[in-house]
Amino acid sequence: MLKGKFSFDFKALEALFKPRAVAIIGTDISSSSIKMVELSEVKGAFRVERYAIEPLARDSVVDGNINNLDAVSETLRRCHKRMGSKLKNLAMALPNAAVISKKILVPAGQREEDLELQVETEANQYIPFSLDEVNLDFQVVGPAPNSPEDVEVMIAASRKDKIEDRVAVAEAAGLKTMVMDVDIFASQSAFELIESQFPDNGKDQNIAIVEIGSTMMNVNVLRNGQSIYLREQPFGGHQLTQEIQNKYGLSQEEAEAAKRVGGLPDDYETEVLHPFMDMLALEVARALQFFFTSTQFNQVDHILLAGGCAAIPGIAESVFKRTQVNTVVANPFANMELSPVIRPKILLQDAPSLMVACGLAMRRFDPS
Repeated sequence: MLKGKFSFDFKALEALFKPRAVAIIGTDISSSSIKMVELSEVKGAFRVERYAIEPLARDSVVDGNINNLDAVSETLRRCHKRMGSKLKNLAMALPNAAVISKKILVPAGQREEDLELQVETEANQYIPFSLDEVNLDFQVVGPAPNSPEDVEVMIAASRKDKIEDRVAVAEAAGLKTMVMDVDIFASQSAFELIESQFPDNGKDQNIAIVEIGSTMMNVNVLRNGQSIYLREQPFGGHQLTQEIQNKYGLSQEEAEAAKRVGGLPDDYETEVLHPFMDMLALEVARALQFFFTSTQFNQVDHILLAGGCAAIPGIAESVFKRTQVNTVVANPFANMELSPVIRPKILLQDAPSLMVACGLAMRRFDPS
């Protein structure tokens, strides 16, 4: 996760990715819903205090962009009310597509002021906008693997309007944005809670986080905590909704509701759900093939399924059958204590879709 010092005026926020030492709610605005998670810390361990998921009206968020500020802010207000939290400070995230990131090598041992200047100079080469139009941040990753005298630095930048839209949504809902992160970094933070499930804590293993949202499937392959491959594919749960609509003559709202709570005809599983699961498994297999042909690696050791589609019963088995790779469903809350208001069975079902919100909620405890 990026924690570098911000070097440009940020208006409403002090820093693009800078953690804040305040109590915050992790808030994930996706294309289909808003998800909020509040964590606390009890005796050095996380505790889930409360969470909420509120569906968004169609086309309120398109391709990660706020398309209807009023609708999104009203949904955020409802989600916060449903959650029942007194906290009003939020940690939010930008979609991956809204952020330009690049690893660069710089000489080790520089003063922070010199490093900031070099990052700004390097950023000019990779950002297709004027630096006046973007917010820029950086984080020193660590020593460069093949160059002992250098360090790796991750640069990340986003257009100011993308950030300001999310800040405005929160303000309209009576809330305040304290942290702005990136989906992929927030998801990786939540993954740190899961990696102990893998042999040897996943050391020297390629682990593919496959997050299947409403319209997009994001693949992030990690090795020793570092992302080594990213890919987006246009596939998601909305396709299942469309199949339900077409098969049973329902509206989109009716199909979404039926998908969540059931009540569809007896042939739904065989005629609609199972073919969709097969298609999803095929898309995951395709993504792995792109990884193999685009990198030096020819193996993925584990697949971690996240996003709303990961809650479909039997989906991990379908993906394993197609890929022959150990596949598990993400649950970052598995080892957390739960407050009395949390219903464990419902949280277990919702957990795969809460990876980003969970990772954002963890920013409250970031010591830097």
